[in-house]
Amino acid sequence: MVAVFNKELLSWYLITVKLKETIDAGIQYAQSPTDTRSIEYPEEQFQNQQQNQPLDPLRVVINGGDQADNLEDSGPKSPESEWVITIKDKLEQARLEDVASAWVKLCIYRVPQCLREGDDKAYIPQTVSLGPYHHGRRRLRSMERHKWRALQHVLKRTHHDIRMYLDSIKEVEEKARDCYEGKISLNSNEFVEMMVLDGCFVLELFRGATEGFKRLGYNRNDPVFAMRGSMHSIQRDMIMLENQLPLFVLDRILGLQYGQPEQRGMVAKLAVRFFDPLMPTDEPLSKSDMNKLECSLGQATTFDPFSDQGGLHCLDVFRRSLLRTGPKPEPRIWIKKWSHARRVADKRRQQLIHCVTELSDSGIKFKKRKTDRFWDVKFKNGILRIPRLLIHDGTKSLFLNLISFEQCHLDSSNDITSYVIFMDNLINSPADVAYLHQQGIIEHWLGSDAEVAELFNRLCEEVVFDFNDSYLSRLSEQVNQYCNYRWNAWRASLKHTYFNNPWAIISFVAAVVLLLLTLAQTFYGVYGYYNPR
Repeated sequence: MVAVFNKELLSWYLITVKLKETIDAGIQYAQSPTDTRSIEYPEEQFQNQQQNQPLDPLRVVINGGDQADNLEDSGPKSPESEWVITIKDKLEQARLEDVASAWVKLCIYRVPQCLREGDDKAYIPQTVSLGPYHHGRRRLRSMERHKWRALQHVLKRTHHDIRMYLDSIKEVEEKARDCYEGKISLNSNEFVEMMVLDGCFVLELFRGATEGFKRLGYNRNDPVFAMRGSMHSIQRDMIMLENQLPLFVLDRILGLQYGQPEQRGMVAKLAVRFFDPLMPTDEPLSKSDMNKLECSLGQATTFDPFSDQGGLHCLDVFRRSLLRTGPKPEPRIWIKKWSHARRVADKRRQQLIHCVTELSDSGIKFKKRKTDRFWDVKFKNGILRIPRLLIHDGTKSLFLNLISFEQCHLDSSNDITSYVIFMDNLINSPADVAYLHQQGIIEHWLGSDAEVAELFNRLCEEVVFDFNDSYLSRLSEQVNQYCNYRWNAWRASLKHTYFNNPWAIISFVAAVVLLLLTLAQTFYGVYGYYNPR
């Protein structure tokens, strides 16, 4: 029997079989940068045999260049190579961020996770979102239509074209982005639209609280633009650190509305009036104090958005209004001898001052100081004078965001943190709260004194705080020195034991008279015995 076959087809079959074996063995073949390959055909096999060369039906010829430098990703990479490439990409991204970022303009931070443990509600808005951090959250989308209503009212009232606002904010887009921490996922158009929409919404609320919403064209029954209903929750959301807009953006938008694009300081005045209900004191500002405050806020040098000393956003403006004529830190000398490092202000560390009960037992008296500056604590002649503090359902969120800003912003003082830690040291139990309430120092709308005590004890659990920089360090040192005198403690113990009520005083006087009479009787008895008549 004669077998007839095509020699060329047989050769291609052998080549296919050899190729399959090579792939199964996991052998990777290099290829040239120009992807040049030559496969020897059957006609060349005879020449190879004549030259005593081994027959290889799939011989790849690499043309030019070094083989190690021209490897392509025709096969899977080794895990180590992919790991090194990933690290290099991360280093390059870090280099670009370090070069491109303007750290000096960063002022709107994300609250660190260590501070927000268990208190997310105090940092995350529940009604309205401002800025990119919480933009697009599902539960906050219902407020978006009211933002568009505010923008429509602005355009209708001013007869302006929306392009004017968009173009103006477009000019400062990069500066606005630099105010936020991390990369913003919104593109240029989305970011500018958000700034204009949120900015007009905020300014309508500010102007409505001062001029009246009816004058701005809103109905008296408006669900948002009226000083009632959800306004308190909106104010509380607008004071959160992660829910801020750069102050210069608001100044620019308000300037366009008034026809004065370069004006500054007006938004700060409106913000102070708008957030006045959140003040942690029920002592109202006098007219003279308000005028002085507005004059200080209206200075261009004070609120230059591109200056390190200027107002940064509404939370910063509100904090400055709280600390007007701000406290001057006095170094605590005796602590400097023992500690030069920053400390965590919690119960495991040394306290600035003892609690109310201990101070009272040591002879310290507590009295209310009549001033609207809740932080302005004084001590003289054994009397600790503390201004009245009003605690409501928004006080916790307010203090937490103020403390977070002071922790995050390098150029900020720690005055609010110092005050809160001072009050935390004073209040250890509901009995301390009850005593301060009895003296008119603390007024709260919470359920019980225990809730107030727990509030202060949890405000600064993980706060990094340097006692040496506290403006209350010198006062705390004076209080502790007063407590160290034993005579003060003995006198206080005598007063608490024998002079705490009228009946105790009468009993004490009677006992003293009886003692004196007994001594007199004894004296005359002994004297008569030795000197009879």
